[in-house]
Amino acid sequence: MKFKLSFLLLILIAASFTACNSGNQEQTAARPNILFIMADDHASQAISAYGGPLAELAPTPNIDRIADAGMLFNRCFVTNSICGPSRATIFTGKYSHKNGFIDNTMGSEFDFSQNSFPKELQKAGYKTAVIGKLHLGGTPTGFDYFDILPGQGSYYNPTFINPEGQYQMEGYTTEIITDKTINWLKSVKDSTQPFMVMMWHKAPHRNWDPGPNELGMYENTTFPEPETLFDGYETRDAASRNFMSIDKAMSIDRDLKMTDQPRAGLNEEQLEKWNAVYDTIYEEFKKTNPTGEDLVRFKFQRYMRDYLACIAAVDKSVGKVLDYLKETGMDKNTIVVYSSDQGFYLGEHGWFDKRWMYRESLNTPLLISWPGFIKAGSVNNDMVSNLDFGETLIDIAGGAIPADMQGRSMLPILKGETPDDWRTAHYYHYYEHPSEHNVMRHYGITTDKYKLIHFYYDIDEWELYDLEKDPQEMKNVYNNPAYNDVKAELHLQLEQLRTQYQDNDSLNQHFIDEYNAKVKENPRIEYWKMRP
Repeated sequence: MKFKLSFLLLILIAASFTACNSGNQEQTAARPNILFIMADDHASQAISAYGGPLAELAPTPNIDRIADAGMLFNRCFVTNSICGPSRATIFTGKYSHKNGFIDNTMGSEFDFSQNSFPKELQKAGYKTAVIGKLHLGGTPTGFDYFDILPGQGSYYNPTFINPEGQYQMEGYTTEIITDKTINWLKSVKDSTQPFMVMMWHKAPHRNWDPGPNELGMYENTTFPEPETLFDGYETRDAASRNFMSIDKAMSIDRDLKMTDQPRAGLNEEQLEKWNAVYDTIYEEFKKTNPTGEDLVRFKFQRYMRDYLACIAAVDKSVGKVLDYLKETGMDKNTIVVYSSDQGFYLGEHGWFDKRWMYRESLNTPLLISWPGFIKAGSVNNDMVSNLDFGETLIDIAGGAIPADMQGRSMLPILKGETPDDWRTAHYYHYYEHPSEHNVMRHYGITTDKYKLIHFYYDIDEWELYDLEKDPQEMKNVYNNPAYNDVKAELHLQLEQLRTQYQDNDSLNQHFIDEYNAKVKENPRIEYWKMRP
């Protein structure tokens, strides 16, 4: 009898162990795949899911599908609004001063020997790949496969680099990156191993070259001018020194294609389609010969038509990949993330480009879908950051978030359960000055109601904005006595955040010294230093 009971007990233990193991296997198999799509310089104002005046004129129905099926974030802030540093922050979950990639100046290269979220996903059992624009220099690590553009890459007939070397392809880069991503998805379709693939587009980065299927698509559309197109920067001395205005910095020939010079880098068929659109526009431009504010308005319309046409190709790309996931059934267990490396100016304050801590460049789009987990059509107003992306993906993958990462997992937020101690203030630091657009170095803090900014290096000025009364950030109230108490509290919070993230003035000086050393080696930077 004793033997029978022991034997039965062993059977029960074995059955229990088998059940537990089976559950673990199912849990492992059920871990979601991750498709991380990122565009370059895609303003949230140019995504129709975010609403606004462009939603009907230049809709993005496929990107909107992600929002419809998942969660749209209204307040996703970047830590440093410029391409390479933003990507380095996403990779490492660390601010620029901690990951070492602070700007895009000549010779800047990311240290791939440091830890990153793709490496942590590999440790967690994920197969990883990056396809498209990485813009970090060097040879990427943390990936089972990479197929990337060198540097900025080109819009037409691009060169790629993969583990076998460098090669060129014919076609439009957005479409090529899309097809490459789908081909990679085909290679893992029947695998039991979860994957994370980054489809990172070049578009819609300057010079905004539309693809052959989007050329001229908005030529009959007149886009509304932002209220601040002719901003005079009163009370904002740092802003008045910029060189990124549509008026002064946007070139007629290189940016807007108004030139007699033949377009380089296109094959005969591509060139024929290109000329069919731009030759007519250029001839009309020469006849009308706009000047002053009329020229600014002409440049704005040309910019918007090209920029939004580039986004139309990105939107088609998103649709094509989403359709493939659905056709194969992979959509049921795949998280889709859509974001940009930062926000972008679409004429606000008279600008294009990014860099500033002001709203349009600080705020990047973020849309995430996860079938069966995220409530469809959710809208989130928490203060999240690109600092959190890596930690979130590691958490989703079941990995251990490294202690030295500085962001937080957004997984509770995706569940609709924002932690009580979630951040209520965001820290920002921009370093690239002197540089092409003459945007001053600055750091600062954003809260629900206020924004405090310190400009430094060859300037020492503070700006304070009341975001409830002045959402367009037109009036600096730093020297207004009515805000003395607010100012004191913000200074205190700012120093607390700088301590928390281990940033300080000694580090500022260290990076300035490094920059000055670069100046001696690079005449182009010296030219930027001399620019008023």
